[in-house]
Amino acid sequence: MQMTGELPAPELTEINLNAVFSALADPLRRGIVRELLDGDGSERACASFELPKAKSTRTHHWRVLREAGLIRQRDAGNGTFVRLRSEFDDRFPGLLATIAKLDEI
Repeated sequence: MQMTGELPAPELTEINLNAVFSALADPLRRGIVRELLDGDGSERACASFELPKAKSTRTHHWRVLREAGLIRQRDAGNGTFVRLRSEFDDRFPGLLATIAKLDEI
């Protein structure tokens, strides 16, 4: 179910593992996912992430994660908000837990 202002993302059955791995190959995007995994599962303002990049580059990273099916993103007023897709583990069980530990090794 899509929320008001939610930006387009693939349906769960359309999520492609190659796109997911490609999105997670970038350390900045992997860090975003890990930060969301460390949170309480609630929505966060995109501006709350420390991303040392130009606004256009940050927008690109959000789009890649959204189009890969890892996150949901929505526009609301003057801000954009993001959360992990709660149903992602239904499609790829254990993948997010593995990603959470990747950089710890």
